[in-house]
Order: sequence, then structure tokens, then C-alpha cells
Amino acid sequence: MPKLVLTVIGDDRAGLVEALSQVVTGQGGNWEDSQMAELAGKFAGIVVVTVPADRGAALTDALRGLDGLLEVSAHPGAEAEPAAGDAERLTIDVLGNDHPGIVHDVSAVLARSGLSIERMSTESRDAPMAGGRLFEAHVVARVPPSVDIGEVRAGIERLASELLVDIDVTGP
Repeated sequence: MPKLVLTVIGDDRAGLVEALSQVVTGQGGNWEDSQMAELAGKFAGIVVVTVPADRGAALTDALRGLDGLLEVSAHPGAEAEPAAGDAERLTIDVLGNDHPGIVHDVSAVLARSGLSIERMSTESRDAPMAGGRLFEAHVVARVPPSVDIGEVRAGIERLASELLVDIDVTGP
């Protein structure tokens, strides 16, 4: 069955997931994977669904019925999943004083090294004892076999010193 990747956003309130799942199920679709969160008063998410080949267009049309409740965009998924099952993964946890550019700097080190980010979550919050804001990130990156993990670790350690943040790296 073909996969569709749905991106959704709307004003946060009860019943949004139920409304979206009702449309998916009503068109014979299966909810396979999702990441969702309330961010700054908005409900946002990404959902992977499979749908019978002859129902894809009907599902896309039915999703338009959610206008006013949720903005939903449907994107065709890849025919086959990337061969990531056997790939090694590197986990990077960042914690430090918040300032602009941390995500860019961390992602640039990973991109230069050829690592692909599989999952990333970030949060900034009040620093209770020191005042100001703390930034925290959790990143899981896929490491291709050709990458020298020692060089990646060295680049991340240099970055931690430059940004004055704590970065913990676990993995291969």
C-alpha cells in the first residue's frame, strides 16, 4: 500500500487527533507512525499513513474537510524505506545557556561529517537557579559506514567548547 506523509497544524484543542484519525480510517487508511506536539499554542505533527492505492486521492480530498480545524498537507512517501535498520546511530544531548544558532551549529557539524538526523527534539526553558534560559536538545543521527566516528566526536567536542554548552555523545 502506498504511504502518505501528512503534515498537520492547527490551534491546539481537544479532539484534533480524533478528527484526523477518523478521516484516515474512513478512507481505509492505516496510521503507522507520527510525531506530534503542542508548540506555542499550536498543535503540529507529522503522520505516516498507508492507504489502498485506489483510495489515495479520496483520502487527500477528505482531508480538505478538516479546513478550519487543521491545515493538512499530504505528501507521497518513499516506495521503499531507506536501508537504515543496520546503520549505527549516534546520540547527541546538548544542554547549556540558550542563544541563537545552537541548532545550526550542531547540525552543521553533523552534515559536514555526512550524518543524517533521524530524530531531533529541542526545548528552551527558564533556568531556575541561574536566571536566563536553558537550551536542551536530543539528537539521534545515522552514521554511514564510511564515516570516521572519531572525527565526528572531535568536531562535536570542539563545538561544545566554542558554544560553552555540555554535549554528551553516545553511540559507536
